[in-house]
Order: sequence, then C-alpha cells, then structure tokens
Amino acid sequence: MSDLIKGHKADSGPVECLGQKFPNDEKRREFFLNLLATRLKDPAFRAQEGFPVGSDAAILALSDPPYYTACPNPWLTEIIDSWNSGRESRGAATVEKPFVGDVSEGKNDPVYNAHSYHTKVPHKAIIRYIEHYTKPGEIVLDGFCGTGMTGVAAQATGRQSVMFDLSPLATFLASNFCTNTSAISFAEEVESVMPRVGSTLEPLYRLGDGYRDFTIYSAVVECQNCQHQFDQWSSSFDPDSRDVAADMRCPSCGSLVISKTLTHARASVFDPVLSVQIQVKKRIQKFGRIRMDRGGAEDVWLSEDGNSYDQFWDELRGYSVPVIPIPKMYESHFKRNLASEGVTHFHHFYTPRNLLACVKLWNEIQGEHPLFKFAFLNTSWHATIMRRYNAGGGHRPKTNTLYIPALSSEGRVSKIYEKKLDDIVRFLDAKRAVSAPRPIVSTGSATQLAGVPDSSIDYIFIDPPFGSNIMYSDLNFLWECWLGVRTAVEKEAIENHIQEKGVDEYRSLIRSCFAEFYRVLKPGKWMTVEFSNTSASIWNSIQSGLSEVGFVIANVSTLDKKQRSINSYTSTTAVKQDLVISAYKPVVGVEQKFSQSNGGVESVWEFIRSHLEFLPVVKIRGGEMDFIPEREPRIIYDRLVSWFLRHGRLIPLSSQEFQLELRNRFPERDGMYFLEDQLVEYDRSRATVERSPQMELFVSDERSAIDWLSDFLKKRPSTYQDIQTEFLVQLGAGWKKHEPKPELGGLLENGFLKYDGTGEVPSQIHTYLSSNFREFRGLDKSDPVLRAKAQDRWYVPDPSKAQDLEKKREKALLKEFDGYVAATGRKLKEFRLEVLRAGFKTAWAGRDYQTIIKVAQKIPEEALQEDEKLLLWYDQALTRVDAAC
Repeated sequence: MSDLIKGHKADSGPVECLGQKFPNDEKRREFFLNLLATRLKDPAFRAQEGFPVGSDAAILALSDPPYYTACPNPWLTEIIDSWNSGRESRGAATVEKPFVGDVSEGKNDPVYNAHSYHTKVPHKAIIRYIEHYTKPGEIVLDGFCGTGMTGVAAQATGRQSVMFDLSPLATFLASNFCTNTSAISFAEEVESVMPRVGSTLEPLYRLGDGYRDFTIYSAVVECQNCQHQFDQWSSSFDPDSRDVAADMRCPSCGSLVISKTLTHARASVFDPVLSVQIQVKKRIQKFGRIRMDRGGAEDVWLSEDGNSYDQFWDELRGYSVPVIPIPKMYESHFKRNLASEGVTHFHHFYTPRNLLACVKLWNEIQGEHPLFKFAFLNTSWHATIMRRYNAGGGHRPKTNTLYIPALSSEGRVSKIYEKKLDDIVRFLDAKRAVSAPRPIVSTGSATQLAGVPDSSIDYIFIDPPFGSNIMYSDLNFLWECWLGVRTAVEKEAIENHIQEKGVDEYRSLIRSCFAEFYRVLKPGKWMTVEFSNTSASIWNSIQSGLSEVGFVIANVSTLDKKQRSINSYTSTTAVKQDLVISAYKPVVGVEQKFSQSNGGVESVWEFIRSHLEFLPVVKIRGGEMDFIPEREPRIIYDRLVSWFLRHGRLIPLSSQEFQLELRNRFPERDGMYFLEDQLVEYDRSRATVERSPQMELFVSDERSAIDWLSDFLKKRPSTYQDIQTEFLVQLGAGWKKHEPKPELGGLLENGFLKYDGTGEVPSQIHTYLSSNFREFRGLDKSDPVLRAKAQDRWYVPDPSKAQDLEKKREKALLKEFDGYVAATGRKLKEFRLEVLRAGFKTAWAGRDYQTIIKVAQKIPEEALQEDEKLLLWYDQALTRVDAAC
C-alpha cells in the first residue's frame, strides 16, 4: 500500500478522523486505504448500483478515504451520524419559505474556470440557496455533484456536505475542488515538480533554436473533379487575416471544393501501441509557432507527415500506454463516426508526439499531490487532436462533443500543463477554504444512496442530467481512461438510444434518484433542482418524478448563468434562463393524519394548510409584485391530485367542490389563497406597489382555453361577439399539435352561463356593469335598463351551479373517451387532451389500469410525455400493473 501514498505531503502535526488519531494525514490515508482494499474484495460491496469499472489498484490510487472514494463510500453512515449527533435540530415546526429571488451569477471566476468540465452551476449561485435553507453545521447533499460546486459552496458557508456522482472522473474533480490545500503550499510543490516535468517533456517540442508552441495538422483532401490531393490548410488559410475559408479551390484544376462535401485522403500507418497497421485520415504538419530561445516567436511553414509514429516509436514502446478500444457510444458511433477518422482506440485521440508527452507526464506525477492529476486531466483534453485552430488564438476543443476538426492544433503539453497549474493556484487562492469542512464524496448511482441514513440530510441541491442534453459518460471517456476507472453506464440517467434509453427509461431512472433523495431528506426540508432543458417532455418527467415520490413543488424561479442554455420554454412560467425548482418533503404530521383519516376529506385540508405554509408569500421582480402561480386554486388542486395519487387515493372532492370550500376556509388576495397569518406580509407589500400582480395564461389546449375564458369572464362578463374577438387571438401558434381547436360556443355552453334577460341580473354581471358604466350605478338588479344591457352576456357560474355543469361536461367527455378505447388502428391522429384526462382519471378510480395503458399507447409518445397530468395517471397505472405482476 505504500506506493499509493508515496509523495502525498503530510500535514504538519497530528490529525483526528472518525474518532481516531494519526501522527499525520499521510498515516490517516494509509490506514483507511487498507480498510478500503479489504472492502473491495467483497463481491457484495462491488455489486452496489453504479459501482465503477476499474481494478482495485486503480480505485485505491484515486481514493482518499474516508473523505473520497472512487467507489461507493463505506464510511457515509458513520460520518453523517457523527455530524447529526449532538447538533440541535431546528425541528419540524420551523418552515422555511422557498428561495424566490432570481439568481444571476457569471462564470468568469477562478474556481469555475479551473477545469473544463461540461457543465457547472457557479458556486456563488449555490451559496445563495444554501444560506437560505440551512444553518452552519447542517448537512447539504448533491446526488449529481459533477465537479463539486455544491461542496465548494458548502465549504464557503461552513456547512457539511455529501456528494455523489456516477462518474469517477466527476468525483475525483469534486474531491479536488473541495481540497483544503492552500494556494501557497501547492505553489511551493509546483515549483518543486515543474523543473522535472520541463526537462522530461520540452525536448519533444524542440525545433531549431526554439520550442513549438503549437503545430497545425491539416487534413489532406481529394478533388472530386481531378482526384488531385492537397492539404486543406494551404488552400484555405489567409496569411493576412489569419482566417480559414470554409470553401476552397483545387490548386490543380481550380474546381470549387465545398467543405461540407470534402473527400479525405487515407493513409496506412503502423501503430506501435497496437503493433498493427491501421488506416487513418491523412494529415500533414503545415504550420508552427516557434517560441525562440532568444525571445519572441516565429511562424514557420512545415511539410511533415502528421500520422507517423516513427520518430517516437522506441520511446512509446517503453511505456505502458493504455490499450482501450473506443466502445459503442452515442458520441463515437452516432453523432460522430470516429472510426472513419481512424480513431478506434483511446490513444488515437493524440498525435504521436502529444501521446508520448502525456504518457511521460502522467508517469512523472504519480504519487504527487492529487491536484497534479487534476491539472493533467485538463491538459490531456487540450492536448488531443480535437483542439481546433482559432484565428483569434485560444485554440481549444469544441465543447460537449467528441469532434475532430480538419485543422487540429497540437499544443505543447508542458506549456498547457504549466497554465493549468497556474489556474489551480488561482482557484485555491480565490477559494480560501483551508479550514472549511471537508465534504464526503462517493462514487456511485443516485438510485442507491448507499450509506446515507433515512431523514438525515438538511438540504439537497442538484443539477441533474436532462434527457439527451449531454452524454456525460461518452465525454468523460478520455479522462477516465487516464484514471483507469470508468463510469458504469447502466444507471446513467440520460436519453441515449445506443444505451437503449428513451424518455421512459430516463424518467424511470430520474424518479428512482428522486425517491432516494426523498428518503434521505428530513421532513419539512427542501430540495432545489436546477433545470436546463428546452424539452417539455423532460420538464414533465422531472415534475412527475418529484410528485410521484412524495415531493411537493412550491416555486419555480430562474437562474441566469450569464451564458444562457435555455432558448425557449413553454409553460405557465415561460423564461429564457435556467429554471430552479423548489420542492419540499412534507412534515411528518401531514403523513400521519392522512393515514389516520384514510385519505378522507379532512386530510385534504390538512395538506392544504401545510402546503400554503411552504409557499412564498411575496415575489418581487423589478420593483413589481409577481403573481404566485402556486397559490392559484387550479395549481393548488393539481398539487393535491399528485399528493393523493402518490398515496394511491382519489381526492374525495371535485375541482369545483374544492374551489368552493377553499374559498370558505382561506382568505383570497388577487386570485391567490393564503393562511390568515400570511396576509399581513402580503398586504403590507401590496400597499407599496401601484398595481396588483396579474396571472398570465398561455393558451395551448382546451383546458387552458377554458381557464382563459374563466379569467376573462370573471373580469368582464361579455356577449359571444365580444368574447370571440379576444378568444381567436389566444388560439395562436402555441397550440398543441394533436389537439383539435375547440369551438367557442361549445366551451361556453359546457362550462358557463348566459343571462337570458329574465329575472334579476346575476350579481357578477351587475357588479361589472355598475362598476364600469356610470349610467348603471345604483340601479336595482331588476331594473329593465340594466337587464337589457346584461342580456346575452356570459358569466362564470358560482361553484354550486358549476358543479352541475362540470358533471354534465364530464359525462360527455367520458362518452367520447369510450370511442378512443374502442378505436381500431395503431394511433389516434387527433384527440382531445381533456377527454384523455377525464378517461384516465375515471379508469384509475375503477382500478382499470390496463385501459389507461391501452389508450396511452394509441397516442403519439410526445403528446403523452408533454402533458403532466396524463403522464401522472399513466405512470401510476404502469406502477400498479408491474406490482401486480
């Protein structure tokens, strides 16, 4: 075991860890590594979900137990129990309101820029949430930790943190981002190591009286007209502007050669790593920037074979270069055909020179501080043939893909590495967390948070994978090849047809993760989900997954990372920034009373009282009060539906009955409902602004059209002609594809009432006319003049009458649903979502789960995935059918 701890600098003085004392940190690591080595021999330990692919030696070489393990961390229970023991809890009686402020944090920060990982939430943004939801010493969890920005934020605020990720690359980076090493001590180690690194690597880049800063490798292409072969660089590079043209002309026949239809020449090369002849795209070294010994730089033109290993053959054979075939991946076999580039193995991502340089460097830093490997990983990415030439400088690979350009820029590895080490020193200096709590990092699947006790976590912040946004395991492949430990992709929560995962598989995996988060979170505590995806189906997968496991959504705000990754979003909270979902785990009392009443009417109001307590009271944006959608009765009812479904019950009240009773039990302001003790805060804020907050409705289907009509007629009872003008404007481009547009007359007849001119004028119409027209003020409801003005106006019925209309409408919907059930053919070409919702609800109440599944299979998958209510019934039906089997 001594070879694993060689070179790790011991701290000055004894250390204590998990109740044991050690003479220094090196001895602490040696002791726990021996324990971990024993655990790795246990087949049951290795059988845990998400256990990475790698040898015992490779896992031990990365790990720094008990703080970080490149496998599931066996000390989690002991550590979390020790954190919780003796710490005074705030108790279930304290309810934090969700964080409602929109957060904007830039990415230009030394901590953020220390590694080129695919996606990160700025740690300064996460600090805002942690400080809102927790106190110092409390425990924060991130189940998809990536580079560990949640851990960095927790350290900065004096909180304890636990981080999981499926990727060993991610957890290794997270552990290093959360290091307690100081900038000064690491800079001293760099001063000691770099002379040795320079003397090992610099000779590889020697050219004349200087060193290559970078070398351009150009693809050789073939003219389709005359079959002349020529290099792309010479025919497309403009020495004056230093730009590269997209199209070019054949230097032999003058034919236009379009870049998108290039034919690349091939070459046969002997690969000393594989000891076989391989076929590759032909490349030539064409241009180099030479850093001269006497100072300054010179540009030189080259004409050397860019594929040959001859110059480096002997040295390469003296090293153990990893021989790793590129597996069948989305990035390598679908998005990019890497084999056509001659890239079939890990080492083919490097020019022969940079392959040798990286192998030498990797061997040189074994046993040094883990931050040297951290810097190497970033260096190894920029040292690949994916590094693109950029006329403005700053050559770098294309982000979030394995893309090999026609013009690759081979950088000097020693120079790149030196720059990455400088970046680390700057990030350590900016972080200044030498005495901060050290997070616990575990490598494994969030579908099984092994070792985390039930109800032991105070707050969860996650930035989960979203559908097919980023193929993490594909993009981490190169880095993890160097580490020798790779992601177990079976539990990777992504959409990826190569892994045979569609949106259903994604939703199932993400729901399993949410179930674990629900299990470990303390009752009455919060989880924040950062959402970055434009897909409605993924949004609904997230929402339904949260609801199905027991979380209740209380707020959606925005997070602007200054580089927007959402371009559009279709929902009642349309934004262009990333979304932040605030969801809570209900308090124990709500669950207990639900069980005691067996889902009776009183459990409805017990849930509502608790839910209203968790909702934001006031939201201010740009000096104006925002409408709070979660306090609107229809959204409250939706949350109630999800809560009852999760417990296998139907709500004992219809929507109309619920809204009538809600009005009787809770005070209303501006279309929103509150607890009595919340009104003081709301009314105080309302008095400071000029106008009341307004709800925005986006009409996209029949249900939202009915909601729009209801809001419109509450404010302005109108005749058919007056309504139609406004209504047609709403039926715009956002209408759902498979939903037939309803006739206004049918919607009015089925859901609203019309005053026919006889009897007293209804109160709603009387109030509207007397408030908006001077000539009708003070007139009695039976006055003939008032009745004439009110005749033929449509209005919203009071809840008692609305119930009768709702039953009549539901009967018609169910009759149409029977037609869907009986319809032959594979798919329904056109259907009403309201019919499906009514039918699914009734079938579920009758435990007719097969009908729900049968009809769901008749509609296009995107229609099902993009409707939160249908998805909820469908998932519940599948769950119960699977359980019965």
